[in-house]
Amino acid sequence: MKRPEFVYVTYIETTPEKLWEALTSSEFSTRYWFNTELRSDWRIGSSIALVMNGQTTDVGEILEAEPPRRLSYTFKHVLDEELKKEPASKVVFTLEPHGKVVKLTLTHEGFVEGGKMLDGISKGWPAILASLKSLLESGEPLVIPSAALGIEGFE
Repeated sequence: MKRPEFVYVTYIETTPEKLWEALTSSEFSTRYWFNTELRSDWRIGSSIALVMNGQTTDVGEILEAEPPRRLSYTFKHVLDEELKKEPASKVVFTLEPHGKVVKLTLTHEGFVEGGKMLDGISKGWPAILASLKSLLESGEPLVIPSAALGIEGFE
């Protein structure tokens, strides 16, 4: 039986290079991703850490890095005791240029049946990617209250 997955597609008026930078640069990520730094050298096999307000929330390993087309890494939550018990999942970003826009497809897969991680990322990724789109297109990220996402304390 196939494990559950989450897929999100959006179109962003930007270049693949600018979108790649936004997906891999803490300078960008802290603006659109609840003040989250992305710590990695983005080489296959290297580690990645998501650090929010000085605290590591998620870790993983870079699986693919093909600028500016495809990025993939494992994703393991390390704060919440219940979520820490779930195995690492896999995040894949695919960037496809279409004229003045880039089609961004995010696939997050490898969740356990009945686990809490799928529910959490199903709330988080749409907000993160909407804010990313806003930042790249208008210069300003969205301000989405964490309470609206059911995740208190991330502002």
